[in-house]
This record gives sequence, C-alpha cells and structure tokens, in this order.
Amino acid sequence: MAIISTTIISVSTLLTTRCLSIPHFQRPYKWSVKNVVQLIEDVERFRDKDSYRIGTIIVNKDKDLYKIVDGQQRTLTLCLIIKAIHSSRKDLSSELKKELANIIRDMFQPLFKSDISKRNITENYSAILRRVRLMDEPLIKFLLYGCKVTYLVIDDVSEAFQFFDSQNSRGKELDPHDLLKAYHLREISKSERPEADVPMLVEAWESMESKELAALFSNFLFRIRGWSKGDSSRHFTKADIGLFKGINLDTIEEYPYTKVYQVLKKSVEGSDHGMKIVKFPFQIDQIIINGQYFFQMITHYKEQVDSLKKHIDGLTEDAEEIINTLNNYAGKDRTGDKYVRMLFDCALLYYIDKFGTNKIEKAIYIIFIWAYSLRLTHQSLQLASVDNYVTKQINIFKKIRDSILKEEVIHIELAILEKLVDSEKTKAIKDLFIKLNYYYE
Repeated sequence: MAIISTTIISVSTLLTTRCLSIPHFQRPYKWSVKNVVQLIEDVERFRDKDSYRIGTIIVNKDKDLYKIVDGQQRTLTLCLIIKAIHSSRKDLSSELKKELANIIRDMFQPLFKSDISKRNITENYSAILRRVRLMDEPLIKFLLYGCKVTYLVIDDVSEAFQFFDSQNSRGKELDPHDLLKAYHLREISKSERPEADVPMLVEAWESMESKELAALFSNFLFRIRGWSKGDSSRHFTKADIGLFKGINLDTIEEYPYTKVYQVLKKSVEGSDHGMKIVKFPFQIDQIIINGQYFFQMITHYKEQVDSLKKHIDGLTEDAEEIINTLNNYAGKDRTGDKYVRMLFDCALLYYIDKFGTNKIEKAIYIIFIWAYSLRLTHQSLQLASVDNYVTKQINIFKKIRDSILKEEVIHIELAILEKLVDSEKTKAIKDLFIKLNYYYE
C-alpha cells in the first residue's frame, strides 16, 4: 500500500485543503440532526483539553485532486458548522470574523446532485444555526484549531478503499453490506468502465435505507444462496461477505465457465455483432459479477422483493385465499411465524427468479404447504428451527435450483400431516390444510 503521507491537521486546515473533493461514487450526505448534535456536544465536552481528535479522513490523491474516500459525512458537517457560525454570528470579535472569512473564502465547495443530500443538508443546517448561537469565542477557536483529524493520503483508489475496510472493521462495526459496497467500488476501479457512470450505479443503492439493505441481504439473498446449496444460513455477518464476491470480467483469466458471462457482458454493453440486450439476466444463485453488475444485481432484487405482492394479484381462488390467510391470521406477528413467512417469501422469490410467474398459483400452493407444515407441527419456532428444517429435512430451495422444468417443483409430493400443535393462533392455517387435504381431523 502506497501511503503518501499521514498528518494530524486542524479542522481549519482540513477545510481549506486545496483541491479537496468528494468523488461522484461516494454516498449522499446522510448524517441526521442527531449525528450533528453529537459532534457539537463532543467538541463542547473536550473544550478544556489541549486538542481533541475527531476522526480519520482518508483521501485518494488522483493527479491534482484529493478525493475523500472515508470521512465525508464528518467533513461536510464541519463545513456546515463553519458556514453557520460565519453567517449568523455578527457579535464576534473582528479578529475572529476575519479568520472565519478567510476560511470560508478558501473552503472547498462540494456539489450535491442527490435529493437525499440536499434534504439532509437543509435540515441539519437549521439545527446547526440553533446550536452555534450558544457557542462562545473560545469554543469556536477550539473547533477551528484545537479539533484535529488524522489526514491520510493514499495514491491508489483500490488501496484507499482497502484501508477504509480495515480501519472500519477494527473500529465501529460496519454492516456487511457496507463492506461489500466498498469492495465492489474497488472492483469498478479495476475495470474499463468510466467513472462518470459510477454515480448512476450507486444511486439506487444509496436511495435505500441501511435497514432495507440489511434486510435484503440477510432475509433473502444470503439465505436463498446458502439454502440452495444446503448450507446453514442463519445470520448474515461480515464473515459471510465472500458469498457476494465473485469474478471481475475485465481482469479475470478467461476460463470456459466465464465465457457465458463474457458473452452476456458484450450483449448488455453493445458490440459490433449481435443485438444488444437491455438488462443483464441475473439469477440469485449465479456467480457474482464484481463491480458494476453487483450494484445492478442488488437494485434488481430489491425491485423483485418489492414486487412480490404484485406477482400475487389476480390469483386463482385457492392461491388468493392462501395469501389472504398469511396476511391476516391471528398468529402472523409472532416471532416464529415471521420466520416461517420469511421462509415462504424466500422460496416464492426463488421460484419466480428461475421460472417466472408461470403457474405461480401452483407454486404458492406447494410452497405454502411445505413452509407452514413446520409452523403447525412445532409449539415454538426459532430461526434455528427454520434453518434445520431446510438443511436437514426438506430443502425446496435445492429442488428449485436443480429443476429444469417448473413441473418438477410444483408436483413435489409432500406428506399429509398426522399430528399438529393445536392453537387458536394458527387455526386459520390449520383450516386451510384441512381444505387442501393435507390434514384430517
């Protein structure tokens, strides 16, 4: 790793660093008012110290530009605080006013295209204006000159992201999807794709809340990919992110198995021969294509998850009754029942991903019987119960993966229940099993 320099610099020096910039591929400004207030309160709490270290800023030196890789949220918030002090505090000494004016004159001016950034900047700036009215001159000077950052310059963007990963994994725990974002941005930097396209690739990712991304990975993609191979897939952690790292089509040696992906890539991006297809035809259990296609894949499956409800509109009477029952039965909000609904939704998504919505009613029927047999035969259900059911008893995910025709899935023979746990909370589910001839009283 080629680290050009590591220095400790003041906030005033950071904000007036020449050619500082935020690259297009960075996420929008997402700090909340709570984050901003916390930063200001931390500065106030340490004001009697000689100095206060407020974090690390990692930049990638690219020709004459210093692109912020890590620390943009904090840096932008500091910009807002200084601007608010300069614009609203007319009561300050002439000396401090002059210092602030000089900083504002030389401060880097980031541009924001994201509506998320613009909204958060507006909300946070209003909150900052209220707080800076209470700041005395010694506190403002401490913010400018006593508050320090570790300023680390790295000359290779791939190494910068790698350092970002390692720093964050040692400190505050990052979500697995954050680590994957950094990894696949790094993979884009190795490819032939121009940087101008990167904001569009990451925009859909950044429009999702962190909780949405976490749920997409842990509840759907991680479990489906794992269960389809027969692997236990309970909790998605950073130890599992290797499942979502694959091949970079611009750098990997050509093997027979990569040829189909190379052909698809040429078809998607256009070539001198053949017809261009609009979208890459993703499959949940395919080899991950690193970089741009990873971001497109995540956007695709977020749309697929969101459209699950649309796929089950206008169904046959039996299928419609199944869905209505699942949405409304008395026990649906219990923890164990939520795990079983997740199991049902995962299997249905996996079926649609492979066979489309053809014969979707029959798929709903068989997946319902398979998933909710578990609910009716267990007094208490935990995630481990669901995981064991898939990996050690009946694995419909493996059946979907190995099937060539949809009929191999929708004609699965499932056992009729002989005993079940009788509960008012699952009476509606039991009644459906009786109606569908999978339980006899």
